[in-house]
Amino acid sequence: MMKTILVTGGIGSGKSAVCRYLAGRGIPVYDCDRAAKELYDTDADLADAVVSAFGPGVRGADGRIDRGALAQVVFSDPAALARLEALVHPAVLRDFLAWRSALRPGNCDGGYGGGDVAVLESAIALEKPLFRGTADAVLLVETPLELARERVQARDGMTPADMEARLRHQHFDPGRADAVIRNDSTLAHLHAEVDRSLKNIIFALSNPSNNMNTEKTDLSKILSVTGQHGLYKYVAQARNGVIAES
Repeated sequence: MMKTILVTGGIGSGKSAVCRYLAGRGIPVYDCDRAAKELYDTDADLADAVVSAFGPGVRGADGRIDRGALAQVVFSDPAALARLEALVHPAVLRDFLAWRSALRPGNCDGGYGGGDVAVLESAIALEKPLFRGTADAVLLVETPLELARERVQARDGMTPADMEARLRHQHFDPGRADAVIRNDSTLAHLHAEVDRSLKNIIFALSNPSNNMNTEKTDLSKILSVTGQHGLYKYVAQARNGVIAES
């Protein structure tokens, strides 16, 4: 049976880099953000609903949705953004489910073992009730805020004001993830962390008696150590510090 892993994280976290690596290993990846942009052009019902909700000004001269004009309408208006999401998110979910059902089983395990795997890449699916139950496991990608800012500015040329607005609207609860990757080192290190996390997730999914929630029940004992990669678990108090294990 096809297993779905949600890869999520904030802007500049590196979730797309994780998904590119997994796609290179042969795991099919559905990018929600890219799909939403394409659906404006390919889903006539969605386009008509958007025009009906926000007026003819969001349709360009070529008949397609003008995403720039639409963004100006909803960007600073939470109520308008909510109306848009109520139209777009169901369309994306329908498209994802159709995409997943069309995958051919038997060649999607990425070399991790444990059967076929598909990846859902989304920054919002973890927090949206509509997507609840879509994924079998969640992989959260995190990065320090300053590093995320540097990546976004170098990649997107986004203005500082726009970037800060995006960052303020993103909240991710590590307690709802089955694995957390901290992306603050080299690409090779990121790939190694992806391999480790995927092996653990797929093993747990393939062995239901192993409770996937056991590692996320007490986040107060999970530590990051300055100058060291990865995360550590608090073990005991020492005379001049603490004892922690990787």
